[in-house]
Amino acid sequence: MNPAFSVIFLTTLIGVGQGLFLALFSSQTYGIVNVLPAQPGSFYALGGLIALAFLVVGLILSFFHLGHPERAWRAASQWRTSWLSREVIALPVTMGLILLFVAVNALELDADLYGWGMPGQVALTVGVVGAAANLALFLCTGMVYAAIKFLQEWASPLTVVNYFLLGSASGFTFAAAYAAFRAPDLTDFFAGWAIALTLAAFVTRAASLVRNARIKRISSLQSAIGVRHNQIQQRSMGFMGGSYNTREYFHGRTVAFLKSVKWVFLVLVFPVPLALLWAGLAASSPGLLLAAFLIQYLGLLFERWFFFAQANHPQNLYYQVVG
Repeated sequence: MNPAFSVIFLTTLIGVGQGLFLALFSSQTYGIVNVLPAQPGSFYALGGLIALAFLVVGLILSFFHLGHPERAWRAASQWRTSWLSREVIALPVTMGLILLFVAVNALELDADLYGWGMPGQVALTVGVVGAAANLALFLCTGMVYAAIKFLQEWASPLTVVNYFLLGSASGFTFAAAYAAFRAPDLTDFFAGWAIALTLAAFVTRAASLVRNARIKRISSLQSAIGVRHNQIQQRSMGFMGGSYNTREYFHGRTVAFLKSVKWVFLVLVFPVPLALLWAGLAASSPGLLLAAFLIQYLGLLFERWFFFAQANHPQNLYYQVVG
C-alpha cells in the first residue's frame, strides 16, 4: 500500500493522546486509594488538555487525505458493519469524555456518589468511562486494518495489540516527561510503565514482523487473471501510464528501502527510548525523558509508514508491469 501521511499522523497522534489519558487516569486512581502521592486537579486537567490536543491535531490532519472533507460525517452511517464507522464515532466520544475529565479536575468537582466516604469519586467515575472509551477507540482503530482479510500482513490480532501497546507506550513516555516537570513524585511510576509497555510492544511488533515474513500467499498471478497455467509472464497492464491503482496500492519503493525503514523504526521506537528513560530516571533529568518521547514518536512515524507500505494488495499481482 502507498502510505498516506495524514493517516500516519492520525494514528500516531491519537495513540499518544490515548496513552497519555490512560496514564493520567491510572495515576489518579492510585492516588485516590493512597498508593501514589495525590496530585492537585490542575495536574490532571492540564495533562488531559494535552491528551485532548493530541487527538484534535490528529483528527484535523486526517482530513487532508479526503477528497471531500465536507462529506466525512457520512463515514459514521455504516456503524453496524464497518470498523471505520465505529472509529469515526468512538473518536469524538473519547474526546468529549477527556474534555469532561479536564473540566471535573479543573473545577475539582466531587461528591460521595457511592457512599464510600472517600474523595475523588466524580473524577474516578469520569475516568473509568473515559478509559473504556479509549480502549474501544484502540480496538476500532486496529480493527479497521485487521478486519481486511485479503491484506494478509494486517489480518492478525497482533495488529490490534500493537496499536494498543505502541500508543500506550508513547503516552506513558510523554507522561513521564510531563510528570518530571509538574509532579516529580509520579515520574518513576510513569517511566516504569513506559519501559514495561515499550518492552511488551517490542515483543509483539517483532512477532508481527516474523509472522509477515513467513506469510503464504493465498493469491497468485494465476488467480489474479483467472488463468490456470504453470507458466504466466505479464508483459503489459493495458496502458502506458499510471493510474489510481498503481498510485494508491503500491508504494514504489525498493526492498532495500523497506528494510532500512524497518531497522530505523526498530532502533528509534525501542532501544533508544528505553536507554533514555533509564538514564532520565537515574539522573532525574526531565530533558532526557522528553528526548525519549520525541525520539520514540519519530520512530513511530517510521513504524506506521512501514506498517502501511508492507501490506501487499492482491491487485498488485495484476498491475506489475507498466510498459
